[in-house]
Amino acid sequence: MKHFLRVVTQFFVFLYCKCLWRGLKFVARKFTGRCELQRICYNNKHGARRTLKIESSLRYSKNELLQSALSVHPDKVEKTIDDIMALKKINPDTNPQLGISLQATLLQIVGYRSLVAEVEKLRREPYDCENPEHEDMLMKLWKELRPDAPLTARISKQWCEIGFQGSDPKTDFRGMGLLGLQNLLYFAEHDKTTALQMLHDSLQPKHNEIDKPEWEQKNIDKAIGYSFAIVGINITDLAYSLMVSGALKTHLYNVAPEMPSLQHFQQTFCYLMQEFHRFWIEEDPSDIMEFNRVRSKFHRRILRQLKNPDMALCPHFSASNLHLVDL
Repeated sequence: MKHFLRVVTQFFVFLYCKCLWRGLKFVARKFTGRCELQRICYNNKHGARRTLKIESSLRYSKNELLQSALSVHPDKVEKTIDDIMALKKINPDTNPQLGISLQATLLQIVGYRSLVAEVEKLRREPYDCENPEHEDMLMKLWKELRPDAPLTARISKQWCEIGFQGSDPKTDFRGMGLLGLQNLLYFAEHDKTTALQMLHDSLQPKHNEIDKPEWEQKNIDKAIGYSFAIVGINITDLAYSLMVSGALKTHLYNVAPEMPSLQHFQQTFCYLMQEFHRFWIEEDPSDIMEFNRVRSKFHRRILRQLKNPDMALCPHFSASNLHLVDL
């Protein structure tokens, strides 16, 4: 009985809050002469603060046109904005900036959905050693990370030198498919100096495994002791989970002026790799068996950062350094 009363109470509280919210929106429109979409656009600068509010407004709208705007094809965004302006009786001639702002915002929203689909497709594509393109990417990864050490054979223990588990890397890509390989290769090609330094550090022995004089002579602060490629695939999984959960919206809406691209996702991966490297050193785990604990703690830290609507994880990367006009 108590449970029933609690459910009924919660239901009526929900109805009350919903009616109150609608009433407040009605009053706000009468008072300002602007609809909710106008108020959001005029009161928030371009970025996650604006886009997340617009997205929420469209999702919870009673109007089918506004709800469907979240899933339109990118080519139909401009037409959709015209329809919304007509629905809301907004004159585009007297409100030219509003149409531009709504279009950029809606492109971010539908672009994020498209990017999730693109990332998911890559994740689901298994590594195929019979596919020349897959094999070519793998060979490029070796050459980028071990430029002075030719690979003696396709199946070789040498793969362990860059952090794979065995003689054939294809088995390590099972969880993340082609997405894991593409991310590693992008990191090695576009931020080669950092990737090589991280690989070098990851191969160093733990400081408690060598004599103190030798440790001091080598001038190593804290050695790493993890498998570079395997960690890269694992961080790909972390970036993927942030993407599909929607947590990465904050970052991408702040760095992509319009539609976020695969390059934005790959550069986010590069950032997460570097930050995890630093975090691993700070945590100073005793061995690789602590990896899951450290990864979970790192994941929680990134999630906390992304709760800030002004957060941009890696604005310094080239794809994120596009000119942001005040739309």
